[in-house]
Amino acid sequence: MKELSEKIPDPKELEKELGDFLAKKFGGSVKLAAPIVMPQSAKTDEGEKPPKSRKTIQFDLKPQDLISYLDQYVVKQTAAKDILATKICTHFNRIKHVQNAPDTLNDMVGVIKNNVLMLGPTGVGKTYLVRLIAKKIGVPFVKGDATKFSETGYVGGDVEDLVRDLVKEADGDMQLAQYGIIYIDEIDKIASSHNLIGADVSRTGVQRALLKPMEETEVDLKVPHDPVSMLQEIDRFRKTGKKEKSSINTRHILFIMSGAFSGLDKIIAKRIADQKIGFGASISNPAREKDLLARVKSEDLVEFGFESEFVGRLPVRSVFERLTETDLADILKNPNNPIILGKKLDFAAYGIDVKFQSAALDLLAARAYDENTGARGLVSAVEGALLLFEKTLPSTGIKQLAVTREMIESPQETLDKLLDDPKNEGFRRTFEALSAQERQRIVDYVTENSDTFSEKYGLQLTASRIALAAAVYCRQVSDIEKVLKKIKAFYEETKTIELYFIKNHGINIVLEEEAIDYIIERCFASGSTPEEYYRNLTADFEHGLKLVRQKTGRTRFFITREALEKPDSYIADLLVSLEKKSAQLPLKPDNLLEGDPPE
Repeated sequence: MKELSEKIPDPKELEKELGDFLAKKFGGSVKLAAPIVMPQSAKTDEGEKPPKSRKTIQFDLKPQDLISYLDQYVVKQTAAKDILATKICTHFNRIKHVQNAPDTLNDMVGVIKNNVLMLGPTGVGKTYLVRLIAKKIGVPFVKGDATKFSETGYVGGDVEDLVRDLVKEADGDMQLAQYGIIYIDEIDKIASSHNLIGADVSRTGVQRALLKPMEETEVDLKVPHDPVSMLQEIDRFRKTGKKEKSSINTRHILFIMSGAFSGLDKIIAKRIADQKIGFGASISNPAREKDLLARVKSEDLVEFGFESEFVGRLPVRSVFERLTETDLADILKNPNNPIILGKKLDFAAYGIDVKFQSAALDLLAARAYDENTGARGLVSAVEGALLLFEKTLPSTGIKQLAVTREMIESPQETLDKLLDDPKNEGFRRTFEALSAQERQRIVDYVTENSDTFSEKYGLQLTASRIALAAAVYCRQVSDIEKVLKKIKAFYEETKTIELYFIKNHGINIVLEEEAIDYIIERCFASGSTPEEYYRNLTADFEHGLKLVRQKTGRTRFFITREALEKPDSYIADLLVSLEKKSAQLPLKPDNLLEGDPPE
């Protein structure tokens, strides 16, 4: 028998040969088309469904915890902080409770979300407060401007784009995105005009488009009529054979909206005046009544230009107070305020250290208050006062700048004196005095909030540790929270030195708290880490402590700050004292720790 050994042609080669044959026989009018093979999803055993995973949020903040956090950054606005912290904590804790509850509660209908409406003049910290909250609670956060959106089908952004942006912020995790926060600023700009004849489609249309997402709806993540989204979906289907879920439910997404609502106070004043008309009514001027926005009602918002359905979906209202001159000064003196920290960073980029006098900050606050733009005026006031020095000093050898009231009042004169005599003793003493004052302010601030910081970081804030935090804050440009975080990290690393010693050298050392602080100080001063300091500790103590152990049998040693500062004296004193003691008492076995009773 003859055995067949012909090579089976490759499908691509066969396709090429057939194509060449058809081209020769029929010309270019006939071509061979390769079939498109659609993938098929793998079948699972019937009756066996994969378990459905349900992602839960990790949220354990209480309202008082969030309020204490906000108090460190935001001046005044007590009522607003109380309302926002309470309702936001309740919102996320309720979600967590429902997730852990039976399905009957989880599927409960008619749940009303605590969507928030914030009202207040410009520059009082509305956006800043929401950013702080989002940063603290760690959920996806998206900010949008109401003026950039339009009703679906018109030119402009779609309000549902904000929901899609939440998924991007959550790195594509739709389960996490459905617990996010959407913050819409300038919401008062979509109120319909009062003097417009006919429907105000561009504004009321946006309000109506927001109604369903604010309550509960499914938002398609693929933008309609977007060819890129369609091609991506086709490609995904060809690869997997599955049509993945591409929508997100807004049931648990919290909406926070804010606006200045200019003119709303007049509507409220008119309503109050109308209510006072009649026998026995007291005559007063509503325009003089303080904080009219605090007395806002739903009917005022409707008259302002909002749809009643839209107002009804914002049940929580928080009114921000107008900032006084004293409030603006307190903002500048807050250790965590980004304005002064930012300006210090500007000068630090040129190697210049800046210190601010309290009287100078008061003057800057007064100038900002005259601009009537709230906290936003502080930025322009600070920039205007220091621009001349920021322009000139980087080209000189001056590395220290004391910002005083006199300097702000007469900038050119002060600069001329500084340039004529850069090493002036008076300037140096002023800078040192302001440095000491700044350090004391930080000590007072951390001491006042020590309970909050200690609980937050799990770190005992002793007087020496508070002084260390103040010194680090004054030496580098950083807010006090980051300084305390770094101290905590160094503290934990330093404690591991004890483990290294017993593991590598067989010596049980116990670092006292002041010794730990000393190591942390050295790390900040040298820019090193506790792990690097461990090498110095080994060189200073390993041989001496082993010698003490050999002579006395002692295996545990308490290391003080003085021991780290003068290791040779510590070892020498230890040997002398223990030799005297060992002459009177029998030696302890190696495995017997100091303080244990002898057998």
